Amino acid sequence: MSNVSPEREPVAVMTLRKVKAEYQDTFEIALHEFISASFAMEGQLGVHVIRPAPGAPSREYGILRRFTDAGARDRFYGSSFFREWEEMIEPMLEGRPVRQNLSGLETWFTLPGQHVIVPPPRWKMALVTLLGVYPVSLLVPWLLRPLIGDFHPALQALLIAVGIVALLTWAVMPVLAKVLRPWLHPREERT
Repeated sequence: MSNVSPEREPVAVMTLRKVKAEYQDTFEIALHEFISASFAMEGQLGVHVIRPAPGAPSREYGILRRFTDAGARDRFYGSSFFREWEEMIEPMLEGRPVRQNLSGLETWFTLPGQHVIVPPPRWKMALVTLLGVYPVSLLVPWLLRPLIGDFHPALQALLIAVGIVALLTWAVMPVLAKVLRPWLHPREERT
């Protein structure tokens, strides 16, 4: 069992913003300056920007930001620094930004403490996921069948899926990502 409370675990937030065509260059400059300045705030673990593909009709930017914990996230998004940024870029945007807290699969392969989130190659993530899913998909049904054997098959499948996802998200994948970190991230600087 982990000694770290959920309030002290790293958290990630994805924000999607659609930029008006005439403001893309201005937004890029403002975004770069904002991200650079934001690292002075306590609790930052990294930022990754997903830009629209060159020549693509989409002008949507994804900004994935990691924090040391939920408190650091809340202080960042509640700060005057962030509010001023939002006010400044608001005329450059189409619609309101969409913000989502991330957990589970999308954060299994990120490195805490990095300024840029660089996931390992997909084939490595697929192998590690298989390494976690295969034994769990055998274990969970075996453990639950005696308890849910009389339930409707659809309900059995749902409860088994919930068990598999919960075990993978909060136990198996975090351990595998940590144990296999040198293989998943071989170029990571060691201190």
